[in-house]
Formats: sequence, structure tokens, C-alpha cells
Amino acid sequence: MLTTSQHPHLDRIIARARELGPVRVAVTYPCSTGSIEAALVAKQLGLIEPILVGPSAKISDIARDKAIDLSQTEIVPTSEDPLDAATASVDLCRTGQTQLIMKGSLHSDELLAAVVGKEGGLRTRRRTSHTFVFDLPHYPKPLLLTDCVVNINPGLIDKRDITQSAIDLARSLGIAKPYVAILSAVETVNPAIPGTIEAAALSKMAQRGQITGAVVEGPLAFDIAVSIEAARIKGIESLLPELPDILIVPNLEAGNILYKQLVYLAKAECAGVVLGTTVPIILTSRADSEKCRVASCALAVLHAHDKTANVLAASA
Repeated sequence: MLTTSQHPHLDRIIARARELGPVRVAVTYPCSTGSIEAALVAKQLGLIEPILVGPSAKISDIARDKAIDLSQTEIVPTSEDPLDAATASVDLCRTGQTQLIMKGSLHSDELLAAVVGKEGGLRTRRRTSHTFVFDLPHYPKPLLLTDCVVNINPGLIDKRDITQSAIDLARSLGIAKPYVAILSAVETVNPAIPGTIEAAALSKMAQRGQITGAVVEGPLAFDIAVSIEAARIKGIESLLPELPDILIVPNLEAGNILYKQLVYLAKAECAGVVLGTTVPIILTSRADSEKCRVASCALAVLHAHDKTANVLAASA
């Protein structure tokens, strides 16, 4: 059972998504008990209407062995090749039959290869990236972290896109003007640490309107970014008037380490979604908790509804 007391920020995300109603989701290659159950739990909570995309006989056999009832769940049959299921899921979204994609038991790179494919994929002009939303026991609000999953060593323009996508997601969560900290090892620009130069450039780009909708500051060391007291002791005056809503890491290696520290040492729960595509992608891991899987669905649902509302507003 999902608890509703230890992770209030994620609980609010789930509650808001339930209020908006379920969206149709292509669950890609759900060939494990966990991936089938995750989709059905999200369905029972009123978050999604899952469409299982993969080898129908294999999916049915797994469900039968675990006494899982799929009689009310649609299955789109494919071959046993996970890439076929990924391509079929992308096609369902591209043609408007589903509004989200949820990763099943295939590898992330197999799914993303179909998503970002130049022919028939879901690419946009913006760089594809991944953002986590953390619910930390001792942090007063949701904390977004990007990119810890997709971009290994992003350049400056990639980081601009990554930052803007995280800002747009934060606004989907009701954060009107997010505060963004661009992380590095130090607070000063040092040519020997390229991340400090890019962080300073991103901060200036926000001031000049190349990144919009947020206050962006960098470079900032982690302690300065998340501790007002540490900043005071070190005499650092930041543009951020309060603790950040979003942390931007210099590369995947740094981000992945920080993400796992927050989960395994700081006892955080999180939700994650792939952005920069025409539809959000729910990219969960086999090690994720049930709370994480459900909250990731809810996060994607909120962002999908927000994207649709923005499109309708722009066309009005």
C-alpha cells in the first residue's frame, strides 16, 4: 500500500494528477510482473489508462502465472523484439492514440532510441533530457534535479535546453517562478573547471531572456546552493532569494551520484520523467519503489495536461 504521510510533496502531485483524470499510456514491453503491476496500480489510482504494447502471449502468460487480471486492459501485440514494442509505442503517441509512454522491462536506451529517432520519433527542437522531482525529509519543498539519466556530458546549449525543460516542469507543478541553482565544485568562475564557465553563461543567458520563467544563478557549490547558513558564513551573495527549486548538475556522472545519495542516504523518494519530446516519457527503474513508479506516472500526467493546455492557449 502507498503511504500518504511521509512524502507530502509526491502525495500532492499524485492527488493533483488524479483530479485531472486518466490519460492513455503506451506501456512499452511490460514483460515482467513488476512492470505490469506498476501500470495496473496507476490505473487503479485513476492516473492512467494503460495500453500494454508488446508480445501478447508473453504478457498474458506472466499475468496468468501471477493471477493478474488483464481482461479489462488493452494489449497491442508486437514481436518479442523490445525495439518493435518501442517503435509501436512511439507510433501510438505520434498518431494521438496515447498521450504518454511508460517504460516496461526493456532497457532505457532501447526505448529512447525509438523516441529520439529522426524518422518517426518524438523529437522536438529541444534537447531530450530527464528530470527528477525529490521529496526530501528535511527540505521544505519539492526539489528538481537534472540531468542524471540521459545526457552524459552536455554542452552549453544542451544545458540551456535541460534547464528550460526543468523550469517548464516546475511550472507544471504550480511553482510560478522557480529558483534554479547551476551546480559546480566552487562558486567562482575557474577556467580549469569548465562547468563553472558554463554555469556563469547560463546565469547570464537567463538575464538576457535566453532562458525564461525562472531566476537562475551559478556557479554554486552544493553547500551554498542548499544552505542559506553556509552561504552566509562564506560571504556569498546569491541572486536566489530562498532555497532552490531546481538543481542543474554539470554532467551525468555528478548527477547520478547525487541522485543515489539523496535516495539511499537522505531517504528521499522521487519521481522522474523524460522531457524535450512531444510527449513525456515515464522512465522508471527496476529498483524503484512503488511510490516512485506511481509518482512518476502522476508527474508525467500533470506535465502532459499542462503541455496540452499551453498548446490550446497558444492556438486560441
